[in-house]
Amino acid sequence: MAPSTAPTVVLIHGAFADASSWSSVIARLQQEGLPVLAPALPLRGLASDAAYIRSVLDSVQGPVVLVGHSYGGSVISIAASGAPQVKALVYIAAFVPDIGESALELTGKFPGSTLGEATTTQSYPLPDGGQGEELIIQQHLFEGQFAAGVPAETARVMAVGQRPIALAALQGEATAAAWKEIPSWYLVATEDRNIPPAAEEWMAERAGAHTVSVSAPHAVSVSDPGPVADLILRAVRATG
Repeated sequence: MAPSTAPTVVLIHGAFADASSWSSVIARLQQEGLPVLAPALPLRGLASDAAYIRSVLDSVQGPVVLVGHSYGGSVISIAASGAPQVKALVYIAAFVPDIGESALELTGKFPGSTLGEATTTQSYPLPDGGQGEELIIQQHLFEGQFAAGVPAETARVMAVGQRPIALAALQGEATAAAWKEIPSWYLVATEDRNIPPAAEEWMAERAGAHTVSVSAPHAVSVSDPGPVADLILRAVRATG
């Protein structure tokens, strides 16, 4: 695929992470000559997060392959709705909500998540002067909960730099389901302790996604960037 016709890969991180979680995946995609964007997701509310990512999509010229990890899957499912430049959706251990569903609801659909036991809540100021609640993974539990299999030193750095997510964002109900109209790919992380692997498999099957499974933790883009990049490249090639 010539650089002039190659789609831009837009990578959306999820909760408790930032755009650096895509670093090794980005390097592999760039080696293939693909343009890549990895914006910072506010993690403040599903509707506002999706609107922000839609503004990023609107700034891209040409076709897009849109990728979401974890909560980022909820965001891309809304942001891509009615966006003709988005030719493929790729979900990496991610939520794939239908209209009216929330990330919290999907997490609880199957047993296996230990996220609630590993997180703590803290307050943050709202623009109207009130207080919101956000979740953060306790640092001493971060590696086991989020990044088992990632080198310990890397996991410790990730724990310190993790991005808290507003509880309201996880409770937000999807207002669109772009996966019903756009071809989708899904990577199931079989050792995930945030989203039950059974839930990932169920969402992937419901979406009719091209699915692969990897023995990896929730932070699969860090622990196993090769399979993640390979799946994205499959979606890229399908757009050609």
